[in-house]
Amino acid sequence: MARTKTPQKSLFPDASARLDRPLADRMRPTSLDEVVGQPHLVGQGKLLRRVIQARSLPSLIFWGPPGSGKTTLALLLAEASGMAVQRLAAVSAGVAELREAVEGARERLAAGAQRTVVFIDEIHRWNRAQQDAFLPHVENGLITLIGATTENPSFHVIAPLLSRSRVLVLQPLGERELAALVERALGDGDKGLGKLGLHLEARALETLIRAADGDARRALNTLEVAAMLAHQAGRNAIVRDDLEQAVQRRMLLYDRAGEEHYNLISAFIKSLRGSDPDAALYWMTRMLEAGEEPLFIARRMVIFAAEDIGNADPQALAMANAVKEAAEFVGLPECAIPLAQGTTYLATAPKSNASYRALLAAREDARTQGALPVPLHLRNAPTELMQELGYGAGYQYPHDFPDAAVAQDFLPERLRNRRYYEPTDRGYELVVRRRMAAHRRHAAGSQSDRVGKEPRD
Repeated sequence: MARTKTPQKSLFPDASARLDRPLADRMRPTSLDEVVGQPHLVGQGKLLRRVIQARSLPSLIFWGPPGSGKTTLALLLAEASGMAVQRLAAVSAGVAELREAVEGARERLAAGAQRTVVFIDEIHRWNRAQQDAFLPHVENGLITLIGATTENPSFHVIAPLLSRSRVLVLQPLGERELAALVERALGDGDKGLGKLGLHLEARALETLIRAADGDARRALNTLEVAAMLAHQAGRNAIVRDDLEQAVQRRMLLYDRAGEEHYNLISAFIKSLRGSDPDAALYWMTRMLEAGEEPLFIARRMVIFAAEDIGNADPQALAMANAVKEAAEFVGLPECAIPLAQGTTYLATAPKSNASYRALLAAREDARTQGALPVPLHLRNAPTELMQELGYGAGYQYPHDFPDAAVAQDFLPERLRNRRYYEPTDRGYELVVRRRMAAHRRHAAGSQSDRVGKEPRD
């Protein structure tokens, strides 16, 4: 039988043993009272305080952006539960580590000791097989799971595991909360930077908060580098230049394979659809600055032009396709210019999804009505046999009639008089609408007995 590893007595070692660790790690709260932010979870009478008071820990998954406190809250709950704690990092832990954690939990339970909570950091990095292997032990109560993830659990955690856990959503820290953390770190002489006797100039604080972008870890670790620069320069003030050197280049939160990827492109498309060129430009720029592939944006613009503008402005599709060609031809960084032109054009163009709705309606009939036969008069008759069978008989050539308009059925018998495309009165579609109305009036003159009838079943 494998020897069980004894969990450490505390997940928060003394500060004196951690001075070589990053500032953000040294300043990690050791109680809920020290936690900054997430008042909906840690405020008086809120869920996590009730969980600690009850000493009854359910399986939980903390979901939030980097530096929002997921790991801190998970460790605080695990320690307060009085249970044995096993910590795994999904990025490096495999089946062997999982089996060891399960075996340790089983041995402790058999010996009459406390139950086990397993904290899995970045649980979204575990594949389905690993999560499936973990599931039975959560299900039978051998292990209590606490997971932390920056990715939407709906996409990255298997449904059975998700249904047995409570998902707690964390928000990015606000400006005041980040400022409070920074001031605490500057004044703490044991774990923080208090012994350096530094203060942060107002403009430097603004720069730091903007660069942190709601991420406490980024704020504190950037502060530590800036403090080192100020200290080496013999100053007792951290100035804006120190922060700019520490930041070097702000990295926007983005994951081309994760939820934020879909959030930003969704905001971009919805801004185009809402005819807001300023918002659309902002979201487009956010994606480009964060490293999104320009052709991904351009392809979505082509789809948008056909789906949401359609015949209200037939040039929109040509414009979007030209933008795609230009972006591919020019490349970064200049391709941002044609992308911006296309964005403003599409955002300000008249909108119609009539063609798209017509497609959906026609697709529904095509899928549900079966393989309806093509009417004989619409069939081609390249052979004598086909002619004898009536192929093409009765077909009326539109160009032989005034305005090339002819009263003739072009749909299968069962779908006669079905209408899919109903143009709006916006943009060029108003012209199309009037043309179609004139054509229908012409057809009504020859086949008035068919007007208003429902499609035959």
